[in-house]
This record gives sequence, structure tokens and C-alpha cells, in this order.
Amino acid sequence: MTHTHTSRRSFLKTSAAVTGGLMLGFNLPGTLGEAMAAGTVHTPNAWVHIADNNVITLLSARSEMGQGVYTSMPMLIAEELNVDISQIKVAAAPPGEVYVNALLGGQLTGGSTSVREGWLKLRVAGAQVREMLITAAAARWNVDRDLIKADKGMIYGPKGLKSTYGDLAQSAASMPVPEKPPMKDPKDFKIVGKRTKRVDTPAKVNGTAEFGIDVKLPGMVYASLAQCPVIGGKVKSFDGAKAKASAGVIDVVQISDGVAVVASSWWQAKKARDLLSIQWDEGAGAALSDASVIDGTRQALKTGKVLEITKPQGDVAAALKGAAKVLEAEYVIPMQAHAPLEPMNFTAHVQGNKALLIGPTQFQQGAQGAVAGALGLKPEDVTLQTTFLGGGFGRRLELDFIVQAAEISKAVNKPVKLLWTREDDMTHDFYRPVGVNQLKAGLDASGKPVALHFKVASQSVTQRAFGLPKDTMDPFMAEAAVAGYNIANTQHDLVIHDTGIRVGYWRAVSHNMNAFANESFMDELAKAAGKDPYEYRMSLLAGKPRFANVLKLAADKAGWGKPLAKGRALGIALMEGYDTYMAQVAEVSLNDSGEVQVHRVTVAADLGHMVNPDTVEAQLQSSIIFGMGAALKHQITMTAGRVQETNYHNFQPVRMNEAPKIDIVLVKSTEKPGGIGEPATAVVAPAIANAVAKLTGKRVRRLPITAEVLKQTAVA
Repeated sequence: MTHTHTSRRSFLKTSAAVTGGLMLGFNLPGTLGEAMAAGTVHTPNAWVHIADNNVITLLSARSEMGQGVYTSMPMLIAEELNVDISQIKVAAAPPGEVYVNALLGGQLTGGSTSVREGWLKLRVAGAQVREMLITAAAARWNVDRDLIKADKGMIYGPKGLKSTYGDLAQSAASMPVPEKPPMKDPKDFKIVGKRTKRVDTPAKVNGTAEFGIDVKLPGMVYASLAQCPVIGGKVKSFDGAKAKASAGVIDVVQISDGVAVVASSWWQAKKARDLLSIQWDEGAGAALSDASVIDGTRQALKTGKVLEITKPQGDVAAALKGAAKVLEAEYVIPMQAHAPLEPMNFTAHVQGNKALLIGPTQFQQGAQGAVAGALGLKPEDVTLQTTFLGGGFGRRLELDFIVQAAEISKAVNKPVKLLWTREDDMTHDFYRPVGVNQLKAGLDASGKPVALHFKVASQSVTQRAFGLPKDTMDPFMAEAAVAGYNIANTQHDLVIHDTGIRVGYWRAVSHNMNAFANESFMDELAKAAGKDPYEYRMSLLAGKPRFANVLKLAADKAGWGKPLAKGRALGIALMEGYDTYMAQVAEVSLNDSGEVQVHRVTVAADLGHMVNPDTVEAQLQSSIIFGMGAALKHQITMTAGRVQETNYHNFQPVRMNEAPKIDIVLVKSTEKPGGIGEPATAVVAPAIANAVAKLTGKRVRRLPITAEVLKQTAVA
């Protein structure tokens, strides 16, 4: 990770440039340091701007990439400020330590953390602002503050006294920041927990929303970048004469990642790029294939260093030896591309020792630091503005395309928009790593599992992205490895294996491989025991009320155990991830071509206290369809280091006519909020796999489950 340190002075200067007006910063109870007057950067918490015209602006520390944070974040502020959400505008925050995601250790949007991390801090911030406004009004009117209330952007006092928040904002800024402001009891919430329409929808519908691809600067030119067809390869030599002579071309420049053509329009740059003659040093990656990557990962389970995910429970070896029946299985998930709808792009304007960056990113601090490092600038001399993201799924945590735009701008001394093609995006991703899981279990005479040995090998994204030391346990490889079932003797092991391919965080990260393995294996154990998969799971959940509750809710809603239409079957799966408990039931059939058709997915989710149930449902729908693509269609294959999937024609998304009916049951809860943007992606794959096994008798242990795979799979 590249860490940047922004001074209070420079940060305030940047913030003022972004928003104008009076900035109020607020500190959480328990933070170190003296409570300072509002208008200073004191702690990494919410920033609220109240204009004279009573417009309230929240500077969002999290990027909006379709998940709804530009609605849920203001809802938290609005609840404690006693204003309608329509009174709050949202702007993207600049890079700064004040905006660090406490759950991830950087200014990151990912890991389904936005609401979990902001739940307390934003409510406290709203309550602090409210109390400071009341205190300011009491001082101005010389009345007891207990006689004053704040409501809908107005401060009301006795004898008809009233004032707007905006009118009192300057006075409020001089008031002490209350360390422990009174906060609403959740039972009194009027906004949080209520279905709320997304505030960014109108702009996205009428075309005024600015995505990275929409950015325009005066005098801006466009760049298309040729990169080595083998990721990691470098330019040996190139001839750019034909490209440079092409219409509209301004320059042809070599940067660290390839050769860029810069032109007056993007199409001119792309057409001229096709005329480049480049000799590549393809490097060691040219020897890789997807088969060799999987085989190498499998071999690592035998020879690699074993790391404990958790301390072993009981005596697994002895329990296996004494078991009435022992089962073993291996599960494999392939590489995946992120494939967001908006290809990678960024706009950069480098002038001397200053750089302006505008575009879609999930990692503001990283972008600022990476560009500063690449160009030899001070981090505070790099200004970053975040646009809407046309999808992310973890791809926009990476910084390659941002640095590329900055390097090209510096080379041509002009503002430059770099835009990748779809093919660039597919073939130069940071792919979800291959995962190989090997599980072994022992059953007693009644079919109850008495021992489980779970072992997984995969590649560590965290080692590459954030410098995790070698042979160190990577928690982002062990998610959902330990299932919620009561098994007396357990052992959970991890092997980190570097395949030579650059890998990245992909929606739900390692929950995908580990939940697929655990929940597929649980069905296999149930079959070996002669038990119903739902009842078998339920028998292992004593003392696990949140697990048991979502399992029952999903099964009941799906009609588990009731007759189905001919040629259909149900599969069930269960997982805890991101502090959210979830069960899914998939109803499937095979079409005339032998392809799996998912007709219905029933999901029950307990994510604690919800901010916006409407967004929660949308996230579940999105995640399920996203996960279906990986379960049934998607994989990245590689020949001689070259990725074979180049566009949506051979990396097909789930289309509207293929989308199932999705029934959702949301558990009302007062528990702390859990994440919801990712877990459903991981649960749907084993639910589908289990349904397919029930329908066909064929246990597919490697994704995706295609018609061809089913033809080649023997009945279990």
C-alpha cells in the first residue's frame, strides 16, 4: 500500500476548493486529542458543509459505483440532523487521512464496509452538528438550550424564535464539539430503516451524472494505449511512424506499460494505435496457461507451506480414523474478470510539479500516492476528483490505468483522457485468483459429521496489493472457510501459491471459493448420510440462531419439501460473510441444449440494522445475478500467457431473459449492520450446484457448470 500524509492545512485548502463555504469537521467519542473548533480537520470522520442558503453537503468518503452509498450515507447524517434527505447533497471527498476506512485501513470503497464503517461515525457527526447548532442558537437568543429544538433545517426557540441551520452555521463553528452528543434510539428513527429512493437516480436517468468516461477539460486530448498481450511484458522496440502520420494524431509516446497514441479524438487515437509496430519482451508470463495455473495451485496443496486459518479443534486425525465413513472431495474455481460496464479510464492534467486527476476509483489515497510516486511529486501536489463509477467489483481498487493517464499527460504536456477498449479491459485485468479446495470429513454411524479437514490453496491479492509479508496468513483468502456448523473436530488450513499472474480483489473475494467448497461438500455429506440437505444442515446449527433462522426462512419461502414442476430441483446453501447471515435456495432445470436454467432464487438475509431496505434488495438482486454468471458461464482461460476472453461475446453476462425471479426475505434486527454488496454473490453458486446435483445426479466440483461440463460429468 502506498500511504500518503496530507497536512491539515493542505487538506482544508483542498476541501474548500471542492465545496466552498463553511466546513464542519467532527470527532468521534474516544478519539485522541483535544476537541477542536469546527472548521478544522481533527479526526477521520464525516465532513458536513452547511451553506448560507441552508444546503447541507456531505463529503462522501466512499465511492458511488452503483451500490447506493450516496443515499445511505446521507440517510445516516439526516437522521441525527433532523432534516429530510432531500436537503442533503453529496460530493466525493478528496484524498485525506480523515477519510480512511477504519475497517480496511485506507481510503477505500470495498469489502461491503461502507455502511458498517459509517454506521456510528456518521450518526455521531450528525448529532454533533445538531447539538452545536442548538448551542449557537441558545447563545444568540440568550435562552436555555433545553427550550430549543432542531427540525427540518430549522432551529426553533421559545416565543416564535427561529433560524435556519445555514444562518447559524458560522456561529456553530465556534462552539465546542460535544464528545458524546445525545443520539436517537433506533426505535425513534424516521429515516434510517425506511425505504428511500436513490438520490442519484435522476442524474443517471437524465444524463447529467458524470462518470469518468464523461469528463472533459479545456484543451483535452485523447489516448489509446497498446499494452503487451502478455500481462507483465515490456516494450523492446517500436515503430510509431505510421501511427504518428495518421489523421488527428498529436504524438506517440512510450510509457512504463506500453505505447500510447495521443490524438484529437479517441477514435483517431484507437485507429492509429492499430498501425503501431511493436516488438514485445513477453517475459515469464508467456509460458502460462489456465490449466498450468490450476495444476500448480493443486500441487501447492501437497508441497506448499501450510498456514492455520484457525486453531484446530479436537483431534481430526483420530476422529477420521474412527469414523464409520470418510468422504473426500476437491473443488475448483477458475480465474474471473471483473468486466465492469465502463472500461478503465482516467483523465489527467500534469503541469510542472502539479497534477490533476479526475475519474472513477475505489482507492483515492492509493491513486494520489501512486501518481505522486510515478511522477516524483509530493502527494499534496496531486489533486484527485472522483466521479461516479460505471461498475467496480474490485477492479477500480487498482491504480494502473490512473498512473498511465498521468504518465501520458506528462509526456505530451496536455490534459489527457485515457480510455481502454473493452478488449484492453478483459485481457489486462487483475483477475480473481484460481482456488483449489480439498475437504475431508468423517461421519459416524448415524451420518453425523465428527471430523472435518478443510484445506485451500490460492493466490494472495494482499501480498501484491498491500505488501503482506510472505508466509503470512491472508484473511482475505480465508473468508467463509470456517462454516457455522457444529462439528467437534475441525482443522482449517491455507496454502498461499503465487501463480505468476497478477490477481485482484473480485466481488466477495475468497467467500466465493470457500463457500462453494463448504456448501457443496455439506450436500455431499447429507447424501452420504441419507439425509435431506436442509434438515441435515439444521441438525448442525444448535446454538446458532441467526444461521438457523435464515436457513429456515429461505427454505420455507422457497417451498422446500413441496412438489415441484417436472424437471426441476432445489438446492440450498448457507454462509456468514461481512457480518451478514444468508441462506439461498435455487430452483433449476435443464433446457433442450443441456444448459442450466435458474428459475427462482430465494434468499433470506440477516444483516443487522438496515439503513435502506430498498438498496439492500437491489444489492441482493445484483449480487445474485453477478454470481450466476460466474457459476454458469464465466471463466478466464489463457494460452501462451494470452487471455482468450476478449469481450462480452465470449464472456457473456447473464441477460435479462436469463435472470431468475428473486424472492427476498429480510430479517428485522437490532444487531450492528452487516455488509450486503457481496455475500449473495458467493452463496448462489453452491445453491445452484446443489440443485443441479439433485436434478441430474451429477456433482460438478469445478465452475462454471456449463452444458459441456455436465455432459462430461458422471453420475455421482
